Amino acid sequence: MTYTSEHPPVPSADELRARIPGWGADLDPRDRPAVPKLRAEETGAHWHFPDRQPETTPRERSIEHAMLTPVFGTSVPLRGLSGQIRRHAYRRYSEARAAHWLLLVLGDRVDAWESHLRSFASTRPDNPITETGIRAEFTHGGLRSRSGRIDRNHQWLDPLLVAGPWIAGGVLAARTARAAGQRVRRRTG
Repeated sequence: MTYTSEHPPVPSADELRARIPGWGADLDPRDRPAVPKLRAEETGAHWHFPDRQPETTPRERSIEHAMLTPVFGTSVPLRGLSGQIRRHAYRRYSEARAAHWLLLVLGDRVDAWESHLRSFASTRPDNPITETGIRAEFTHGGLRSRSGRIDRNHQWLDPLLVAGPWIAGGVLAARTARAAGQRVRRRTG
């Protein structure tokens, strides 16, 4: 069983070679620099199965695993729309599928926008001019620092990638506010 002090059963070399193309290319110990580290030694562990960390809130876990690992991170609890996207990625797709990882990346992007929007409700909202490095482009020689870069063909994209989402968000907010204002005027007028 995974996560126990015993090693899980390993299929024979012939079974693996038949099932996985190219398996066993590094079987010769002379070709493997890590062989001395791989020798089974007494670990000194005082447990058969590690004590489980209490799961106070439901955690995401891969569908490949029968249970949650005994110890897990809780630094970024799932919340909002980004949490729903991440939960869906873990609940629906295997880690071997691109959809799993693309949904996790989408969840990260949505989380960033949720954080930006939450900052506007605080006393210290995000400042896209200073926090994205746009100001430094003008005050600390942004163009001059790029003179030795290899990817000169792509330099014009840098300002678009940094400022573009903020400009698009501002335009979207302005259009939404204008449409809401027009609806209010129609109802009252």
